[in-house]
Amino acid sequence: MFRNLIIASVAFVAISTPAASQENLNDLEIAHAAYTADLIDIRYAHIALAISDTPEIREFAELMIRDHTAVNEGAFELLAELNAAPQDNAFSQALLAGAKEKNAELLSLRGAAFDRAYAANEHGYHQAVNEIVGNIWLNDVQTPELKDFLAQALVTFQIHEGHAAQMVKATR
Repeated sequence: MFRNLIIASVAFVAISTPAASQENLNDLEIAHAAYTADLIDIRYAHIALAISDTPEIREFAELMIRDHTAVNEGAFELLAELNAAPQDNAFSQALLAGAKEKNAELLSLRGAAFDRAYAANEHGYHQAVNEIVGNIWLNDVQTPELKDFLAQALVTFQIHEGHAAQMVKATR
């Protein structure tokens, strides 16, 4: 129940179907969902760079591209070492569906309205990702190397959440 509440309350995607649940994901499905979440945030950052002229927004977007790309590259290196491949799953697909809607929303905005929406989305996105990684995936992952990798990535994502919270305050 707690897991479904987290998923249903995630501000960055409109997930409400049982197929979107991440209960019982195996390690390779978790790896795919984490990769997908990173790709989504990279896409949001590219949208911010295309639309916003605000230096703080642009700086944060560049940070998102750099950090999330590095996390995904590290994940693929780890999976190669483990001779494993991430597995697509319903949760990853639900993330992509929700991101499609958010992308359309962000692309329709300009100026201060875009900056506020991007900052709020980044804050909510990182809160949700940190909740999922810290309170679900780190408990569920069985592969020690993947667990360590996710724990390290979580530290970076928590820093992102704090930075995004500051952007929300600055764009009010």
